[in-house]
Amino acid sequence: MVSLTLLSTALMGLLVVATFVAVAQIGGQRTAPGAGSVSRYDAIVATLGDIVRQPVTWAVTFVAIAVGIGAIALLAVGNFGLSEALSGSLLTVVYAIVGLLLTGFVFLGAYFGARGRGLGNAHGVAAGSFASGLVFLVLIAAELLIGIVG
Repeated sequence: MVSLTLLSTALMGLLVVATFVAVAQIGGQRTAPGAGSVSRYDAIVATLGDIVRQPVTWAVTFVAIAVGIGAIALLAVGNFGLSEALSGSLLTVVYAIVGLLLTGFVFLGAYFGARGRGLGNAHGVAAGSFASGLVFLVLIAAELLIGIVG
């Protein structure tokens, strides 16, 4: 039974590696039909892209996230008359938000890394999903080995 499990694990690992190699070898972008015309979707994406490229947007978002996480953490550990169950839940929410932020950074880093090498959106999403999956896999392995969560 153990050898069958090991064989299955090895085959799935080879499948993941083969998929990653196949995605890495795909190059070039295809242009969509009607790429010369500007649709409503393209106008909205361009407007949102202009907003996102503003440094002020990033600064305000960072400050809002940092203050929000700090406020929730302060509520969780401070003596504000909250029940212990609610304090523990708030601390779990802080851990989850920080974990999601880190995983989001890993996803976006892999996505923009793939896009920067000339690959398409789908390839970027595949690379980001693969990288995020590796983060979750490392988290699960660490939990099984040393028990880092709870």
